[in-house]
Amino acid sequence: MSWLYDIDWAEVWYVTVQLLNGFKMTLGLFFLTLIFSLPLGLVFSFGTMSKIKPLRYLVKGFVYIIRGTPLLLQLMIIVYLPGIAFGMPLTRWAIFGGNVSAAYFFGALAAFIINYACYFSEIYRGGIESIAKGQYEAGQVLGMTKSQIFFKVILMQVIKNILPPIANETITLVKDTALARTVSVMEILFMANEILMLKQLIWPLFYTGVFYLLFNALVTWIFGKLEAKLSYYKV
Repeated sequence: MSWLYDIDWAEVWYVTVQLLNGFKMTLGLFFLTLIFSLPLGLVFSFGTMSKIKPLRYLVKGFVYIIRGTPLLLQLMIIVYLPGIAFGMPLTRWAIFGGNVSAAYFFGALAAFIINYACYFSEIYRGGIESIAKGQYEAGQVLGMTKSQIFFKVILMQVIKNILPPIANETITLVKDTALARTVSVMEILFMANEILMLKQLIWPLFYTGVFYLLFNALVTWIFGKLEAKLSYYKV
């Protein structure tokens, strides 16, 4: 155990504090993306299934473009396009009060919300279309409105069916937050890279991986519990 005395604990503490600061940014990006993209994805799914053809084609085209292009490209466009096209860099937006870090964070957040809402919309669409039409007809026979049928009969079955793919996308989101470092969002991998450049330390990169693994383990456990809770709900 003598090797414990050879460790520079002050250095370990410094790295831990820096990574925790970055992880707070990662968590903020993760949770805000989920909070806004999940309901927005449902709205998009209604658009792709709309009986109004222009609206359906418009939403489908938008979803296709977002799903067909890299998230990294979307990040760069949303963060840098205002400054290039309109002479109004994101960092000068008055709403952020001149806070450059906040400007980059909210620019990245917008890109993540739009991207994941489009992916979630296809998951929702598949879940809704998987429900037998007879259940809609049964609800109509009972005198229920379309909204009552959807929220009281269909929705819980849809949630049960889409939970595994939603869990998969959520786990992907945990890792995708690392892309935000490319637009100067100071999330955990950004901080690890800064330490690497300043201190010439490689081990913080592996330490960063532990944060991702532990958080993904927690996310996986939560979704496992949710699936178990809904397992009684047979379609």
